[in-house]
Amino acid sequence: MRVIAIVNQKGGVGKTTTSINLAAALALEGQSVLLVDIDPQGNASTGLGVSRQNREKSIYHVLTEDLSLAEAIQPTSVEKLHIVPSHVDLSAAEMEIGSQDGRTTLMRKKVAELVRDGRRRYDYVLIDCPPSLNLLTVNALTAARSVIVPLQCEFFALEGLSQLLQTVEMAKANLNPSLVIDGVMLTMYDQRNRLSSQVAEDVRKHLGRAVFKTLIPRNVRIAEAPSFGQPVLTYDPTCAGSVAYQDLAIELLQRHKKTKE
Repeated sequence: MRVIAIVNQKGGVGKTTTSINLAAALALEGQSVLLVDIDPQGNASTGLGVSRQNREKSIYHVLTEDLSLAEAIQPTSVEKLHIVPSHVDLSAAEMEIGSQDGRTTLMRKKVAELVRDGRRRYDYVLIDCPPSLNLLTVNALTAARSVIVPLQCEFFALEGLSQLLQTVEMAKANLNPSLVIDGVMLTMYDQRNRLSSQVAEDVRKHLGRAVFKTLIPRNVRIAEAPSFGQPVLTYDPTCAGSVAYQDLAIELLQRHKKTKE
């Protein structure tokens, strides 16, 4: 089971969109996937059709009460894709767990329990993090084996990236020695816009092979899909956004296959 944190402290970069659609794309590639929504906004949960009334068991209850991840898992409309939803009270979780011993390793312990439980077996667990480098994000980095960083193809794309990479390195040094970066992925790419091409070129120059080859385009169908409680891959399977996320899933699987060899 590979646990991946999808992280960027900047909002509006396509983090939750990527969490939803990469999870769906991996499931459509035959992988068994669990998406854990630890963003208090709960947009990944809404985007996969989990109503706010149907979140009596959520990641908030997992982190603050004696509830296992397995007990909070819900199915989605995508076969082989399940979700642990977020909850509005998650915004208060930092204060509730902030004084506890082991507050940075709660998520890791819950994931380890899921593995030991054995009733549900997942190839991938994706964690959709909040747009900040807070205790919830640190918990995700401590639980994860690797990190994916969505980066918007706009002028300030690289701003804040060094701080994020420092946080990842800090988590690796102090909490999770095995943590690696799977890659940086470029989102909201507009081939008609010269700036998008320039940003993509600059990011590749700075980060080299760490950047995924797949570019996620700016696509209206990607934006529409969450309002129907679906990933774009089932909402409109043939649109440019669906094709790009499927390509990203294949590229990720190939990277992981190479690391095993």
